[in-house]
Amino acid sequence: MSGTRENFPKKSVDERVEEEDQRTGNVKTMNPQEFEAFIERAVTEFQSPLIGYARTYLYDLDRARDVVQDTFIRLCNQDPEKVQEHLKSWLFTVCRNRCLDVLRKDKRLEPLDEIRWQKVAGTEAAPDEQAEEDDKMADIMRFMDRLPKNQKEVILLKFQQGMSYDEIHEVTGLKQGNIGFLIHKGLKRLREMMPGKVGV
Repeated sequence: MSGTRENFPKKSVDERVEEEDQRTGNVKTMNPQEFEAFIERAVTEFQSPLIGYARTYLYDLDRARDVVQDTFIRLCNQDPEKVQEHLKSWLFTVCRNRCLDVLRKDKRLEPLDEIRWQKVAGTEAAPDEQAEEDDKMADIMRFMDRLPKNQKEVILLKFQQGMSYDEIHEVTGLKQGNIGFLIHKGLKRLREMMPGKVGV
């Protein structure tokens, strides 16, 4: 019997992984170098915005980083050909869902309007300019916290994350007409609360 087993052709690890991917539907059409470059580009471009976005839910940097890491792990299990056309909205949707999962698990699901959004690290500014910008952002966020959670979320996605209505729809599930209405109402309310300070 042992001699019979030795007659079977041995498969490499790569061949076994490829067979497993085909069996589970995780077929990657890119070669390994292209796939690695795809993941690297995604991490470089979206890691910081995703962490900032996760903090609007979790209000904890370490937990936000964990969620974003999990988001990229899930990306590694996707066929890049199927997600690269809408990669940004796919990442934010997965990140959002993971944040909600974490909060549900901890039984600490708080209204979004009670969670202060933390500014995402962007281009480096001089310390005095950064301090002034942080003060402005904190001032705006105090008023943002008074908005209904759906208005606050779509405004952050539109103006902080630079998402289109299509992308916001994919992340939140809201209809595009409703997204525009919520943004309009939210900005109008912000202008009423803080005249001269909202220029978006």
